[in-house]
Amino acid sequence: MQIKILCTRWGHENIPIEAFFEKVKSAGYDGIDSWLPENKNDRKVFIKRSRELGLPIVVQQHQAEGQDIQSFCKSFEYHLDAAMECNPVIINSHSGRDFFSMDEQLAVIDTAENFSARNNIVIAHETHRGRMGFSPANAGELFKQRPSMKVTADLSHWVCVTESYLEGFKETVDEAIRRTIHIHARVGFPEGPQIPDPRLPEWAEPLNYFTGLWSRIIREKEAEGTSLLTITTEFGPPPYMWTTPPGNIPVTSQWDVNLFMMHLLRDIITPQQ
Repeated sequence: MQIKILCTRWGHENIPIEAFFEKVKSAGYDGIDSWLPENKNDRKVFIKRSRELGLPIVVQQHQAEGQDIQSFCKSFEYHLDAAMECNPVIINSHSGRDFFSMDEQLAVIDTAENFSARNNIVIAHETHRGRMGFSPANAGELFKQRPSMKVTADLSHWVCVTESYLEGFKETVDEAIRRTIHIHARVGFPEGPQIPDPRLPEWAEPLNYFTGLWSRIIREKEAEGTSLLTITTEFGPPPYMWTTPPGNIPVTSQWDVNLFMMHLLRDIITPQQ
């Protein structure tokens, strides 16, 4: 099984695209996790340099909107189509909204499934607050009704939403792992979606919990015969990153934390290969 560790563009928007790609490549990442730039020239540079440097893309869809479910699904399909321009490995989708009815959520999944079949692309619905995958309880119902639904496992959100390490949701976590095709490797804790620094010993408990989850996903995907698993180091900038007053100064470097996570993930992966 191939495992590729990707660098998030989130938090590095101020760095020119070419410089960012060179930095990612030099740091030892295997690819990029990003939305496509809206500016046409920037988009051309993004696509050109990713190909030249051999950096595969997991592309984000987070822009869909609409006043009703019909207009939302139309917008959703438009942005999925736009995401295909960079020939992504998969599309990672911030799908729907947490206040959508069950029928509306299923309509979003069906739109994704139909698009996936027509375009030979896999779409992963991220387990993210504010979206359809915001909680294990809601996701569990979607899993029952849509057996082919795939997910991006960002379980830091579930830990935060349920204020637990998911002890009460074993079956749903098991099913989410079975459906996982992409991981967002960020460490949350019961009171928030991101710990301040995984290198600090006082945060060993959540770090150990999440490295255990990721190890299990890797192990199970390998046993299933999965050909490719992508993982993004996704510690984010403020306000995900903790800050100190005055001035809301970040408590540490987002880049350094994610680089630490990349090396930690390589250590987890190596025994599996």
